[in-house]
Amino acid sequence: MSEEELEYKLRGKTLQVYLYLIRSGGDDSYGVREVQRALGFKSPSIASYHLEKLRELGLLVKDEKGDYRVAKEVNIGLFKLYIKIGELRMPRFLLYACFITSMVATYLLAYPQTFSPHNLFALLVSFSSLTILWGETLLIMRETRSKTLKK
Repeated sequence: MSEEELEYKLRGKTLQVYLYLIRSGGDDSYGVREVQRALGFKSPSIASYHLEKLRELGLLVKDEKGDYRVAKEVNIGLFKLYIKIGELRMPRFLLYACFITSMVATYLLAYPQTFSPHNLFALLVSFSSLTILWGETLLIMRETRSKTLKK
């Protein structure tokens, strides 16, 4: 299946279920009722439908007890904007924003702020970069949250 097809099928409540399973710990198994309660679905059949859809896409496996476990993590859509470090997933821009923030803080503490043209230009570039990086990080996080909270 192509990346575009997978991205098309992995949306709405199906995406919500998939993200819940990934965020809750990709190695654990989850039952239909557990997913239903966690995501606030009105009936277990809704959770079951989306779990089966994810299984058919090859993203989940079903064990002998009927529970589901993440089989494969995909890097499509908004997932491309995230990085995984151990069990922690965060927007890539967050790492860049933290790095640049630490560099700007070091600059502010290590060098005297004389407000010369050189100093003002460095501050302008620094704070412009910080604004862009933190803004993009927050936009990605908000977009991900809005996509996962749609019911």
